[in-house]
Amino acid sequence: MLVVVLIYAALISISFWGAFELRFEFKVPGSAEGEADVNWQGIRLGILPWLVLVKLIFLLVLGEFRGIIHYFRLPDLTRIFSALALAGLGLVFLWYWKQGEACVPRSVILADLQFSFVFLCAFRLFCRLYAESFQQAGYSNFSRTSRVAILGTGEVAASVAADLLAKRGLGMKPVLFLDEAGGKFGKQIHGVPIRDLPENFYLLRERYNIDKVIIAPDSTDHFGAKSISGWVRLANEARLDAEIVPSLNDLASGRVRASRLRRVEMEDLLGRPSVDLDSTRIKELLNGRIVLVTGAGGTIGSELVRQILRHNPKRVLLVDQVEGSLFHLERELASEGYGGIILPIVADILDESQMRNLFKKFQPSIVFHAAAHKHVSMMERQPAEAIKNNCIGTALLARLAVETRVERFIFISTDKAINPTSVMGATKRLAEMGILARQVAESNTTRFMSVRFGNVLGSSGSVIPIFREQIAKGGPVTVTHPETTRYFMTIAEAAGLVLQSATLGKGGEIFVLDMGDPVRILDIAQQMIELSGLKPDQDIEIRFTGLRPGEKLHEEIQHFSENLEKTDHSRILLFTSKPCDLSRMDHWLSELRLRLHEYGKNDLKQKICQQVPEYTPFVD
Repeated sequence: MLVVVLIYAALISISFWGAFELRFEFKVPGSAEGEADVNWQGIRLGILPWLVLVKLIFLLVLGEFRGIIHYFRLPDLTRIFSALALAGLGLVFLWYWKQGEACVPRSVILADLQFSFVFLCAFRLFCRLYAESFQQAGYSNFSRTSRVAILGTGEVAASVAADLLAKRGLGMKPVLFLDEAGGKFGKQIHGVPIRDLPENFYLLRERYNIDKVIIAPDSTDHFGAKSISGWVRLANEARLDAEIVPSLNDLASGRVRASRLRRVEMEDLLGRPSVDLDSTRIKELLNGRIVLVTGAGGTIGSELVRQILRHNPKRVLLVDQVEGSLFHLERELASEGYGGIILPIVADILDESQMRNLFKKFQPSIVFHAAAHKHVSMMERQPAEAIKNNCIGTALLARLAVETRVERFIFISTDKAINPTSVMGATKRLAEMGILARQVAESNTTRFMSVRFGNVLGSSGSVIPIFREQIAKGGPVTVTHPETTRYFMTIAEAAGLVLQSATLGKGGEIFVLDMGDPVRILDIAQQMIELSGLKPDQDIEIRFTGLRPGEKLHEEIQHFSENLEKTDHSRILLFTSKPCDLSRMDHWLSELRLRLHEYGKNDLKQKICQQVPEYTPFVD
């Protein structure tokens, strides 16, 4: 940084010196020469060190020396101009105060502003070009530059083009923009022409020798999931690679650059606008609080932790019985600067003494309970484990929350708890009933609530990674039934829903996200095959295997006994139902726990039916 400051000081000095020389046509008069016998040489020498110091101070205050010197964009240019203009205004004020006597001439002030601005910006631009030349050298292994068409004409598309043009070493050259809406034909962005979107992409490949299509959705383009799916299909048919830019949230946060492209994923084709969260209310809930997350190493638990940490909690306790997942999560979060806030704890939620000590020692204000056994077919074969973890474990944590006066307890449930046909869904429904009964118990001060959502795209055991693995092996892709449908949401949506619901709950509610229309599993399989550049039932076989025990053909939204209400959030709905008797529920769980492994599978399913009459078990 010292070297940069010295270079800035030298450039500022040269600018001021040159402005004087230009004003007096390179003959600056001394004490007995020139206009009115003014010693302009003395004035220049006297003001120069002070002017350099003032300009450097303004640049420092505005953050010029905190940035990385070879990153130079519009905000940096604005910052430099602001600092120099403030110093120039100071000289103008001095001139008027002294009525021009023995002061820097106004023409010198203006010329100095222009020279110093040009010189400093030129220096920053040189640093950027120099750094980019090294980046290009690092990518010298590219034998051929790919010619790309950028689909979109908004800010994101322009950013992609700017990055690719500046970093030719990435091996991609934008040769045209494609405008879906039309009306911009013949115009240019960064010197790259805009053309209307053709009906098929064969024309692109033949006319412009295109190798790749980059989809760059922007808030001004309003690309829909169906449009993206169609474009990927057109690209595959024309034997063109199709990639997409990162999400707008990632770009806005600065975590990634526009040129960090990726392949189109199923999340891009979900067909539903993203959920707008009330970040202010979430921050008010979490700011300065101690938060406990069970199942923190899992898909939902880890994303919950990431989003919680953005809202300035005092401490986050990460509880999981899987050591490996906690280890990787801790490393990730520590590398992002959260090492002093998080506390990973390897523990089983069924270990009552450890859980009690944990609650008493750290006194969490908010508990997010995401630990669960969730795989339908596996729990169908081991109902005792599902009851133990999903029901007894939840009941234990809820009881400890009441004892230690936890403010809010948020239970992560599932849409499979509605009129369940699986052990997993039925045990989740039992857990919902238990915490609802705990809510209305005497002396309770904790706000208990449940959050239901459907299948999470990309979570462990979900169809996306399974299909991806099957496609990589060459097929077949297995689908249970051609008409099977499920509600889907992204991992980020699921975690955001949980946090938003935590702010809305007054106690005893079951929240659910408006997940749009259900999606056919067959459609997902076909789209994933197409995203891989292959054709369903030609390159990759789709095989139907039949519904497995406990599986439904279609998931449901609500139980017949639940009343649907709206909340303050347009995308979150609220269900209320009559609570069961807590003492009866606790007594039933206590007796069942003592003899849990003495019962057979079918006996345990019938036991669950005693508490969840709408449960339709599969008995073999």
